[in-house]
Amino acid sequence: MSNLALKGGNPVRTGPFHEWPVCDRREEEAVLAVLRSKKWWRFAFGQGVNLAEPEEGERSQVACFQEEFAEYHDCRYGIAAANGTGTLEMGIRAMNLEVGDEIIVPAYTYVASATSILQNNAVPIFVDIDPDTYNLDPDKIEAAITARTRAIMVVHFGGQPVDFDKILPLAEKHGLPVLEDAAHAHGCEWKGRKAGSFGLFGSFSFQASKNMTAGEGGIICSNNQEIAAECDSLMWAGRKTGRPWYEFHRLGWNYRMTEIQAAILRIQLQRLAEQNSVREKNALCLSGKLKEFPGISPLRHDRRVTNHGYHIYMFRYNEKLTGLSRDNFIRALAAEGIPASGGYTFPLYKTPLFLNKKFINGSFPLGTKYHEDIDYGAFAEKCPVAEKACSSEAVWLPQNVLLGNENDMNDVVSAVQKVLENKNEIE
Repeated sequence: MSNLALKGGNPVRTGPFHEWPVCDRREEEAVLAVLRSKKWWRFAFGQGVNLAEPEEGERSQVACFQEEFAEYHDCRYGIAAANGTGTLEMGIRAMNLEVGDEIIVPAYTYVASATSILQNNAVPIFVDIDPDTYNLDPDKIEAAITARTRAIMVVHFGGQPVDFDKILPLAEKHGLPVLEDAAHAHGCEWKGRKAGSFGLFGSFSFQASKNMTAGEGGIICSNNQEIAAECDSLMWAGRKTGRPWYEFHRLGWNYRMTEIQAAILRIQLQRLAEQNSVREKNALCLSGKLKEFPGISPLRHDRRVTNHGYHIYMFRYNEKLTGLSRDNFIRALAAEGIPASGGYTFPLYKTPLFLNKKFINGSFPLGTKYHEDIDYGAFAEKCPVAEKACSSEAVWLPQNVLLGNENDMNDVVSAVQKVLENKNEIE
């Protein structure tokens, strides 16, 4: 009989990794308190027609969470909303861009990083990633800047903040704000300063897989009062604090966070520092062991990153050195009980949305000849690292794997070793 579980052998691991989400009686009590209060919405129904905070002793869960999360992330302002996609959209809308303005965005990221730009009638311009971190490559940004560029969006991919030492001076040189997609970066730090506080704004997600979660939710943090006030209005359908409820000042959304979500997230925030510490400890342990295998290269943990969230643990897989395709390697790992994946199937510019330019009303919305003629498929030539990551190189492990102990990390290592040693059994 084969040794590999894929071929009928016994798997390395039969039990699950650490559960996610993590919750206990604290979340239960917080939710029950909101439920029993019957104040499920930030402003009690029927309290009046003016948009204003209740008295100090009656402050809502959402208001408290906004302050607590923003302060934890070195920001003066926080505006909580229904999801992280919404907070990205609001942040860009608050910039008051003109139709056809461009924003630079990494090629290796979730679709919302780019669609939040399109939703504001602006144009995403994709730039390749650093092969050692899978973050936006600072050395590739300047070549993508044009007279139409209005901002640089960075994504702290997998929980590792970008190289601000290079990106911030470059942005200042060209007079461009930095926008932080921090959906993976709860509590993460660059040189002791929290992600989300470096740019014009930082947008965080609380979707089910994220390192803090209430199932859904998002928040935008900023140290810019004008941006914060604009986002607060946009989140409330264009209302304005202190003005009548049915008075609207701008085109906005109904992206409000519920009291129950905020109550859960306040407890989740209390867990964050300890969980990040456990993830980082286990990630460094895992990397130290995996790097010994020829063809396995964990992504670099930049020493200037003083807190890495490891929302995704990633390593680079070299098919030539291992003599086994990445897809078969992942398939064999899964059979051994290891929840690995290859991540994105293709860089974002190759998704049908961009290849076919099916945007607003079924076509490219922006009007200029340059943008109507743009070929997103052509970005493949400019983004070889993203191409390789998607096609054959990247291997992902979800963050909950890192919430276990060293024995769990050893199971991952044992499975990798078992698969590589028995690769000839895989067709």
